[in-house]
Amino acid sequence: MSIIEIIAVVFSILYVILAAKKNIWCWLFGAVASAIFVYISFVAKYYYSSLLQLFYFLMAFYGYWNWNKIKANIPFVTWGFKLNSLLIFTGIVASIIFGYLLDNYYDLLNYLDKSPAPYLDSFATIFSLFATLMVTKKVLENWLYWIIINITNTYLYFTIDYKITAGLFIFYTIISVFGYFSWKKQLNTL
Repeated sequence: MSIIEIIAVVFSILYVILAAKKNIWCWLFGAVASAIFVYISFVAKYYYSSLLQLFYFLMAFYGYWNWNKIKANIPFVTWGFKLNSLLIFTGIVASIIFGYLLDNYYDLLNYLDKSPAPYLDSFATIFSLFATLMVTKKVLENWLYWIIINITNTYLYFTIDYKITAGLFIFYTIISVFGYFSWKKQLNTL
């Protein structure tokens, strides 16, 4: 698994660096990394994360198309306090509901093993869905969401001994801080 994990991490690093620089080719690297992480997350019993990686794979195509379409128009936007508050409230409620479902009904089909952290897996997944959509739309606040998501994922993968993947999420956290301030600086100059 470690070679597969390393390949996924390298492509993920390339994705996030290119995304922070607003380089459209980030989506290609993101698609490859996501395809690999579908498998890794499933083996780790983070079932929502596995589905999330499938979503990322599909969103890579949408992200490429959308960034290509809007590249000449608006570099990025901000959604403001009201919309972000609604997203946070919705995300917390959805995280609790889906965490409960995974915690209590994982064996419904006698196929899945118990997740080691169903509520955190749900939280990271729900908010990652929001943040991914925000990235495709070049919304500044996506980076703030990613900081919290990446810290959560660092914990999730570290506790099950996926140290390379946990290290990736530490790196993501650092890049997310960089991405936020980089985009904010550019937004303030518009």
